[in-house]
Amino acid sequence: MADNSSRTFVSVKIAVLTVSDTRSLDDDKSGKMLAERITAAGHILAARDIVTDDVTKIRERVISWSKDDEIDVIITTGGTGFTGRDVTPEALEPIFEKRMDGFSTIFHRVSYDKIGTSTIQSRATGGVLNATFVFVLPGSPGACKDAWDNILQYQLDYRHMPCNFVEIMPRLDEHLKRGGKS
Repeated sequence: MADNSSRTFVSVKIAVLTVSDTRSLDDDKSGKMLAERITAAGHILAARDIVTDDVTKIRERVISWSKDDEIDVIITTGGTGFTGRDVTPEALEPIFEKRMDGFSTIFHRVSYDKIGTSTIQSRATGGVLNATFVFVLPGSPGACKDAWDNILQYQLDYRHMPCNFVEIMPRLDEHLKRGGKS
């Protein structure tokens, strides 16, 4: 993981969405931890909210944020397990314009090093929607920490070489032949 210090850091506008039937902003450890790491890294916390484990509510919030010019990246936490209420992947994967299978693969590799085979109980995923990166993380603070510290902090840093998500953000919607988000 190379750092090219000749490049200038670029702040990214990131929204954090917690998916939970039981959490509030006051006791949302995963969302709070992500928000703290985002700002500590020099990025902008563009929005933070909680929605219940409901496909329609999750999808509506992520679609709305993905169309907001003040948001470049959305990170969700929660709802990636196998219980009946875990529906975040079902809400978001069908609307991704492009899936990011590599994110899930790397997440599981990092997670395996920490929790072994228990990583199979997560359906972490990622994709692109309306020229916005969307990362779907488990609800545990440890999983969110691992995803941020080992993957996202690097890929959301323009100085990270040989490549990173920040440098391709302006080109995410070129296949749609549009100048901005619609």
